[in-house]
Amino acid sequence: MAEEAGTDADDACAWAERLGWAFGLIAEDPAARGAALVHLAEAQRKVTDAVDRSREMWRLTQPLGADEQYREPAFRQALQRQWQAQKRSLPDGVWNSPVGGDLATWPGLPYALLFLEWEARYPLEWTLHAKAWGTKESLIRKVARAAQEEAIKAKLTDLVELVVHRAYRCKDREYVRVARAVDSADLRGRLDRAVDSDSPWARCHAGYVLWLLDRPDLPNTRRVWQAWVAGGAASLL
Repeated sequence: MAEEAGTDADDACAWAERLGWAFGLIAEDPAARGAALVHLAEAQRKVTDAVDRSREMWRLTQPLGADEQYREPAFRQALQRQWQAQKRSLPDGVWNSPVGGDLATWPGLPYALLFLEWEARYPLEWTLHAKAWGTKESLIRKVARAAQEEAIKAKLTDLVELVVHRAYRCKDREYVRVARAVDSADLRGRLDRAVDSDSPWARCHAGYVLWLLDRPDLPNTRRVWQAWVAGGAASLL
């Protein structure tokens, strides 16, 4: 079934045709973001309709038994329409990525980064229209493992900087993985400036990331983060 969906095999043009509109979600112009949100709402409505249809066909064909059910043309068609609808929406459209291989060459990578940048820049809009903490966590872990071409490294460095300057949100701690993957003088300079800023969130979060960059063997666990926030980091050493 995954092969029928074709998500991993699609080229850049196919991804742009399905999700090119989504770059409006990170536009500075509120009108452009509004138009993209309208598009997203319609895409999500189509997903809901397609999922409902698949469930209905599953119920109607269930008496055939599992093997025959998945060979039933009407059920297969309903599933195919569901996959096609999901590939044109968010967060569904960025769920599947290549198993193994070089993520840097995956045509879906710009859209995975887009989804993370949307959450970083406009967290309230992201939460209202496409909240998916598990997807956020999974994508952060995946992009941290991507081969670090300069363009990707620059985008990930920007993402870390964006995240440390705001109030902490669910799964933000995962960005330590990204910071460790793209560690550089540029990133550390940005984090140093955040530590010296007037924002208590930036001072706390950027300080934590810098502290762990200097301690690559220290695990980025919830206990370590909580000790840092509580001011007890010294006890962990």
